[in-house]
Amino acid sequence: MSLSFHWFLPTYGDSRNLVAGGHGTQMSGDRPATLRYLHQVCAAAEDNGFEAVLTPTGLWCEDAWLTTAMLIEGTERLKFLVAFRPGLLSPTLAAQMAGTFQRHSGGRLLLNVVTGGEPHEQRAYGDFLDKQARYARTAEFLHVVRELWTAKEPVSFSGSHIHVEDAQLNNPPDPIPAVYFGGSSGAAGPVAAKYSDVYLTWGEPVKAVAQKLDWIRGLAVDASRILQYGLRIHVISRDTSAQAWAEADRLLAAVDPADVARVQASLARSESEGQRRMLDLHGGDSSRLLVGPNLWAGVGLVRGGAGTALVGSHAEVAERLAEYAQLGITQFILSGYPHLEEAYWFGEGVLPLLERMGLFKHPHRRTHPAPATPFAVASAH
Repeated sequence: MSLSFHWFLPTYGDSRNLVAGGHGTQMSGDRPATLRYLHQVCAAAEDNGFEAVLTPTGLWCEDAWLTTAMLIEGTERLKFLVAFRPGLLSPTLAAQMAGTFQRHSGGRLLLNVVTGGEPHEQRAYGDFLDKQARYARTAEFLHVVRELWTAKEPVSFSGSHIHVEDAQLNNPPDPIPAVYFGGSSGAAGPVAAKYSDVYLTWGEPVKAVAQKLDWIRGLAVDASRILQYGLRIHVISRDTSAQAWAEADRLLAAVDPADVARVQASLARSESEGQRRMLDLHGGDSSRLLVGPNLWAGVGLVRGGAGTALVGSHAEVAERLAEYAQLGITQFILSGYPHLEEAYWFGEGVLPLLERMGLFKHPHRRTHPAPATPFAVASAH
């Protein structure tokens, strides 16, 4: 088994401290997310063996499609996991955009479909559907998109939310991008099972993740499909456990209690079941942050979405990742503050250990020695 690792692209800004906000709450780092900086993060991810970078979506960050399109030429093999909300554009346009991206990037697009769990943010975009209707629309949207990617004839569809007539792509994407999808509610499960390629969950304790995967596997069997599974989590990995926990303590000490109160109040409005599960891990209490072996919920005090981190020595973090892999997780989407430096801490510290364990193979490493340069040839003589 070879695991795939992906990194995160902080298009709202980065920082040496935890960045407060997310999930409909204003989010901004003190290290601006300029294209120059994002290119550096992409280069770090590519050099360290990450297959792709996840680019978020929402009012609190830059647009994912435009940002990643501008980063393509500065990378060679790195893929872009573009998050987008299906209620905000037509399925025909989304299918066409995917085809354009694949052609110009050489097939380096992956898609993260985000139904949206923050009603106030959805309304800001002009979307006034309730949660159940949003998931129903996502299912119709993905049905049409997949038809457009594979059908030989024009596609017509009339659903409760999506209507298209005689839609057809002149240039469908090749390859068809994998669809990543996360959701913990009863409405999310059947959509994930029927239309996603990779089901994503945030970093909960191993037992809770196992239960969630069993639930989705059962739904996938009912839909006659086999999915892959992924984990979205932060990492703080150092040469020793003491160094890693000292960094977690430093991050926590820099958090303004006012930011904690503000973000927790904002996240309490969320309709996202996954967000509720993140909040329940710590309840806003900084004394309840160790929620499993090496599993720290401190990030979730101020950040919406993925709120846990694996904290420990490189060996400990590798062991914890191997435990998740035993559940069937094969894809890991990671991040850390700041994202540039943490890509190297993890890439140089943990990935070589996983490679020795037979769980990872660097996707960008040359398999043959580079051809000798004239200087090298001259030196040899």
